[in-house]
Amino acid sequence: MTTTEPRPSALFVCVHNAGRSQMAAGFLRELSGGAVEVRSAGSMPAEMINPTAVEAMLEKGIDIRAEQPKILTNEAVEASDAVITMGCGDACPYYPGKNYQDWELEDPAGQGIEAVRPIRDEIERRVRVLLTELGVEPVA
Repeated sequence: MTTTEPRPSALFVCVHNAGRSQMAAGFLRELSGGAVEVRSAGSMPAEMINPTAVEAMLEKGIDIRAEQPKILTNEAVEASDAVITMGCGDACPYYPGKNYQDWELEDPAGQGIEAVRPIRDEIERRVRVLLTELGVEPVA
């Protein structure tokens, strides 16, 4: 009989779950090669993913077009090893006892691709650090 260790999990939270958190989730899925369970949610989800965030991620070869904004639930928080809020201040709750991080990032909503690229690149940098903290070797 073999036992498998549970995969570490991370939840990315921003207000609309349409840009920052979706980009972070896309990077974590891609860079972990499926070794991390990835969730994203928003305190007030938008109706669709920010098209400029989609464009910026496609430039990196990561397709987040199929993603849909999701509502933040206590179940998602409880099921996650790490909870990362993304520049949403008081609109995102704090979860004591979790590996909690707040990544202060500019909101890509309403911005052109030139402004979104640096946000995307900073998210990728932080996701790579998170992988190390979760004990997962990046695949790319």
